[in-house]
Amino acid sequence: MVVETIERSCEGSKRRHVNGGDIAVPCSGEECSNGDINVAPGVSAKRARVSREMTFEDIYGADALLNDDDDEEDDCDWEPVQAPMEFVKWCCVNCTMSNPGDMVHCYICGEHKESGILRHGYLASPFLKDTGLIEVEEKYGGSSSATSSTAVGFDERMLLHSEFEVKAQPHPERPDRLRAIAASLATAGVFPGRCLPINAREITKQELQMVHTSEHVDAVDTTSQLLYSYFTSDTYANEYSARAARLAAGLCADLATDIFTGRVKNGFALVRPPGHHAGVRHAMGFCLHNNAAVAALVAQAAGAKKVLIVDWDVHHGNGTQEIFEQNKSVLYISLHRHEGGNFYPGTGAADEVGSNGGEGYCVNVPWSCGGVGDKDYIFAFQHVVLPIASAFSPDFVIISAGFDAARGDPLGCCDVTPAGYSRMTQMLGDLCGGKMLVILEGGYNLRSISASATAVIKVLLGENPENELPIATTPSGAGLQTVLDVLNIQLEFWPSLAISYSKLLSELEARLIENKKNQMKKKLVRVPTWWKWGRKKLLYNFLSARMISRSK
Repeated sequence: MVVETIERSCEGSKRRHVNGGDIAVPCSGEECSNGDINVAPGVSAKRARVSREMTFEDIYGADALLNDDDDEEDDCDWEPVQAPMEFVKWCCVNCTMSNPGDMVHCYICGEHKESGILRHGYLASPFLKDTGLIEVEEKYGGSSSATSSTAVGFDERMLLHSEFEVKAQPHPERPDRLRAIAASLATAGVFPGRCLPINAREITKQELQMVHTSEHVDAVDTTSQLLYSYFTSDTYANEYSARAARLAAGLCADLATDIFTGRVKNGFALVRPPGHHAGVRHAMGFCLHNNAAVAALVAQAAGAKKVLIVDWDVHHGNGTQEIFEQNKSVLYISLHRHEGGNFYPGTGAADEVGSNGGEGYCVNVPWSCGGVGDKDYIFAFQHVVLPIASAFSPDFVIISAGFDAARGDPLGCCDVTPAGYSRMTQMLGDLCGGKMLVILEGGYNLRSISASATAVIKVLLGENPENELPIATTPSGAGLQTVLDVLNIQLEFWPSLAISYSKLLSELEARLIENKKNQMKKKLVRVPTWWKWGRKKLLYNFLSARMISRSK
């Protein structure tokens, strides 16, 4: 379980690299040179961190990490390669990237080093010191927290979950994520103001055991007795993390109950740590408990017969898929970067459709490249998500809303805008009478996640903002191919997809023919322009006319 710990009673510690992993060594004063190494029971110190699965660290492109004098293997902790320490003076509050001290704006995202994003959210100017807002949004009338049909779950104690060790580059899953979203909602007058707050409670062990093994629940709870610990090289915990995870799951459970029973129409769970990578018996990918899975099973306990989970986080929700892959009463649809299994966590291929009677109730839309934007996502919604969801006819809808496919995210590197997220929310709103719970998952650019989350909550409130995105979208070539691959596989389980598949197949063939024509045009030899006025004038006219006729 926990591979790196430090006891509360220790007065200091030193780091040693053992087989590519950091292991905390309690020490005090001069005794620091020979402290005992604390590792999980049954795991030798030499092999405590030998497992080397792909982590979010890899997405940052860290190809060389600091090595110990005694061991040449890579350090597995979250320490992406960056500029030499003597030149790094500040880390961007928006995207966490390191910048030289003489720069005022982040060289990655352009955010001012003293930006007011944590006070005003995305409404703060990214270019100026914290002196004011870009704009102050109109405070819409029509609803207040007392009469609102939209609930928001949030508790400040979830901000205490943070990486204990202060590193040169902050961990991307940090408390500022919630602070920026909360600041945006407050500045826009959305929450508090127009949404109903939900009192937080810690979920019980019995409720968690509907999803996770008792060993996993105990492992997470054990972290409250430690100053810090790591489940994987990028999944940390401190002494407050177990409570934060219980609060997050408890809020999701209570929101699911309130929405399904009609106390509120819909809701947004502003929670962390995220959950969709957490499986039946493991924590990984920044996730401790699977909040969406808890909410789905609690909704079913309240009477929902069929639950739809749509996961638009840029990373595949391998934990959620594992939990429900044999369950025909929960339909899991995920849209994520996959790239042949080379993008974290490597799961989520189109042919992963469920197992042991649950075939067809797991639908993966695996993008083959980065840079995927609004048009591809909406196209996939129109031709995959909505047709299958409508045929499934759910009683309750959960969105695992990671905003790391948003434009500017340092891990996702995609191009979805707030308008894209609001459009997808609108498209799902017509299912099951709008009984929908949106749960925050990933998203690591504060400006992107706060703008996107605010846009989604406004849709939940019933606003229909002017959306520049066309209803009918033209996907990229890669996006069209991905959707066709998914339809070809899912046709076996959802026959209603046949008409759409045939239509799109014809569209792909037309594209291929057009591309072939364009390639032929490029291969045509151009006639030298100067022939037009020389002795080769007749030859020039003849060849030019011939080339024009061939290109038609």
